[in-house]
Amino acid sequence: METIKDKEFGGERPLFGARNLRLENVTIHAGESALKCCANIVADQCQFEGKYPFWHVDGFTIRNSTFTPGARAALWYSRNLLMENTQVDAPKMFREMDGIKLRSVNIPDAEETLWHCHNVDIEDVNVAKADYLFMHSSNISIRRWRQDGNYSFQYCRNVEIHDAEINSKDAFWGTENVTVYDSVLNGEYLGWHSKRLTLVRCHISGTQPLCYTENLRLIDCTFADDCDLAFEDSEVDAIVTTPIRSIKNPKAGRIVAPSVGEIIIDQHSKAVEPVEIITENK
Repeated sequence: METIKDKEFGGERPLFGARNLRLENVTIHAGESALKCCANIVADQCQFEGKYPFWHVDGFTIRNSTFTPGARAALWYSRNLLMENTQVDAPKMFREMDGIKLRSVNIPDAEETLWHCHNVDIEDVNVAKADYLFMHSSNISIRRWRQDGNYSFQYCRNVEIHDAEINSKDAFWGTENVTVYDSVLNGEYLGWHSKRLTLVRCHISGTQPLCYTENLRLIDCTFADDCDLAFEDSEVDAIVTTPIRSIKNPKAGRIVAPSVGEIIIDQHSKAVEPVEIITENK
């Protein structure tokens, strides 16, 4: 593998088509597509300042590096990435990618990031300003994740999350096969129109959670007091270990909780038969 060390590059496509290349303490200044159409690239202690540095790349490792805000849309249409101990200040990262592994990465401007990405493995990652994160992505594994940003994980498939804090209005809309363990989920309208969403030992806050779902499961979850009008038109099997403020028009299944402040069944209910609601004071 060729090594380039302590160098600076700028302009358009300075390393286009490179193969089997190691970059050490290299700076990519303003310009476009520095490493386009490359393969087997290792970048260690590098700084990326120009736009689109890694497009159409197959097999690359980025460690101990920085993407400045000018390196927008830095990683698109690429495969087989490992990124470790890296600061990503550039917006609109990771699009149309297959095979992403992130370890100890910080992304403070994550709006419209991780779209149409598949086979994603994440540990110890923080994201902020993350509106519309993970659109239409699949086969995602996440551990130790902190997120601030709305409308996340829309239309995702096959997701497993452990030990996360997700602050997101409208999270998990239209998803299929999502399981979340031991996490905090803060935000309104959680999980609407989802299929096979399972929450295990999660704490949930925000109005009107978990409505219009199919095959929803909650196992030993807790609800904050602002979780009102829950489970409307949902097929649900839920064990909630704290009181539920209100339940509205559940469609089918069973709900177990210490108590329910209000159960609303009105003319808009689509239940074929009464949903079983079991409380200690029943």
